[in-house]
Amino acid sequence: METFAAIEEFVRDHWDVVLDEPFMLGLEVPVGDSGRRQSVFLAELKNQDGRRFLRIETTVAPLAEHSSEKCLRVNLMLRTGYLAVGDLEGVPFIKLCENMLYSPTMSKHLDYMIENVAELGDKIEVTLTKGGDWF
Repeated sequence: METFAAIEEFVRDHWDVVLDEPFMLGLEVPVGDSGRRQSVFLAELKNQDGRRFLRIETTVAPLAEHSSEKCLRVNLMLRTGYLAVGDLEGVPFIKLCENMLYSPTMSKHLDYMIENVAELGDKIEVTLTKGGDWF
């Protein structure tokens, strides 16, 4: 998959798309056995030399309630993905993100990465919000 259109077609065949905007999709991904779902967003990014990446992200908790230093320390323990901060309606939130370079073999890994970001994001959300379900 080397275009966002190809990614969108693949994702629509495999996932429940709840948000569709140019170069961005929102998904509701089932996690665990309890019926929980995690919102995951896919967006196209370009770097300085024009290479395209797919960002997979999920929002996990408000930043104000947590130590930024601890979030950075968690990044050292993550095997895939990274924690970042993004605003949601003007409020800073912790996000779990993963960037994938567009490639012809991307479809082999995309489902895994969506599931991984959703499940890990949900676990982090449960931990940080003491069982809450914000997203």
